[in-house]
Amino acid sequence: MCSPLSLLVAAALVIGLAGCASPAANAGAEGEASDFCPAAALQLSELDLVDDVRAATGGSTACLPTHAIDPVSDTTAPELPVTVIDAEDREVEVTDVSRILAIDISGTIASTVFALGMGDNVVGRDSSTAFDGTEDLPVVTKTGHSLNPEAILELAPTIILTDTTIGPKEVRQQLRDAGIPIVVISDDLRLDNTDQLVTEVSTALGIPTRGAALIEQVDTQLDAALAEIAEVIPADEDDRARMLFLYVRGNANVYYIFGKDSGADSLIDAVGGIDVATEIGWEGNKPMTAEALAAAQPDVLVMMTDGLESVGGVTGLIERVPAVAETPAGRNQRVIDMADAEILSFGPRSPEVVRAIARALYAPASGETTAAESAE
Repeated sequence: MCSPLSLLVAAALVIGLAGCASPAANAGAEGEASDFCPAAALQLSELDLVDDVRAATGGSTACLPTHAIDPVSDTTAPELPVTVIDAEDREVEVTDVSRILAIDISGTIASTVFALGMGDNVVGRDSSTAFDGTEDLPVVTKTGHSLNPEAILELAPTIILTDTTIGPKEVRQQLRDAGIPIVVISDDLRLDNTDQLVTEVSTALGIPTRGAALIEQVDTQLDAALAEIAEVIPADEDDRARMLFLYVRGNANVYYIFGKDSGADSLIDAVGGIDVATEIGWEGNKPMTAEALAAAQPDVLVMMTDGLESVGGVTGLIERVPAVAETPAGRNQRVIDMADAEILSFGPRSPEVVRAIARALYAPASGETTAAESAE
């Protein structure tokens, strides 16, 4: 079954979804965050926190402290062949993982492969995979996130790891017919599904012990991040930020609200915000309406950086969508943006993604250059 995110992707592809920007463009030497994001490595306790998170003003960009993926220390060799039942209930035999192609809408599968220490075996990438070590890999997607079968066949992958957020499915079948094992990974990406993602990927690659090590590593880091954030979440629920995830592509006139079970809701919950889309009964991803904005009354809009830039920043968003001006977020021009390839890339980077959003929420004046400001 396709997730709400995959259904949105399919619709967006039809009308010309633009490719994601490369977050690595803002990276400094050896993957460290550059001056673009000087507070990225700091703990919340080291930052100047706002007194009232609901009344804060202005935009802020959430940034990761590094664009590198640290692999687990376990280097156990793959045990092959393996036979798996993938997310589409297909039985797939994997006999060779020397040439891996890991492709999806968010770069999450590729980041998982790299975190499992198999990055040297990766032969290509999707347009959302832009972390350190992937810059020179050929891109096998076109028109945003549509698979290019010719480009894939030229790479002669021995296994493809993908999900239903990228397609079309006819191309996946064409690649199967060419004799390439394709393992479809579950695409219900949420913070609490990271263990399942890692298990599916590591099992398909014949490295289950590496998977167990990565799960322990990510779970430990996420617990630490959530504990850090818990210290600054207002005790009174009425004082917590009312947040709304808005997906925008101004050049294609696309405006969507991400609601319950979209993945965005779990991100908002993790930073102690109130997902107002869920509150008004908004499930999955649906076209935005003025009525929904009026009912939700968000204090903070959460957006992808490319999306915010596509409408000319916060000012441009309000001009294009006047209903935004009638919300606290619009009146305070309060928008948090994060790189498209990072913000919903649940997986090995989940702990740092959550911390980055929390910094932008609770310490918006922490020195980060905002996309909102740069677009104006």
